[in-house]
Amino acid sequence: MGTLESLDFSYNQLSGAIPPSISKLTFLSYLNVAYNNLTGEIPKGTQLQSVDASNFAGNNFCGPPLTDNCTINAVKPDDAGNREGSEGGLEVDWFWFYVSAALGFVAAFWSIAGPFLFKKSWRDAYFKMLDSMGTRARQCFHR
Repeated sequence: MGTLESLDFSYNQLSGAIPPSISKLTFLSYLNVAYNNLTGEIPKGTQLQSVDASNFAGNNFCGPPLTDNCTINAVKPDDAGNREGSEGGLEVDWFWFYVSAALGFVAAFWSIAGPFLFKKSWRDAYFKMLDSMGTRARQCFHR
């Protein structure tokens, strides 16, 4: 893999940082990671500083060949996108998953059970229909 010359990972929804070991690919002449969710400092290596800056567009990179310099308070590449909870998933994503599941359950319950609880005519029609279906099923099996 050390003789790899071209890599195009553009538009792949990748997240995290570019690993520093990519600078060890000495034959790499073309790298395109545009429009992903990558963050951090572009690894230092002669071949990466010569890559066109547009190949890093649509990400949160800093450092050469881009004009944005990395500051001391910048996110470390190792920590970028790794805010994991105790179970290995993203903490914020699990919170919103449970919130949306609870809201979905409440909405479904009240849209189905609500009319039967508050409208006597609907409740009577529903149970009359169930009784009619039960009668038909019994007649079908008793023939």
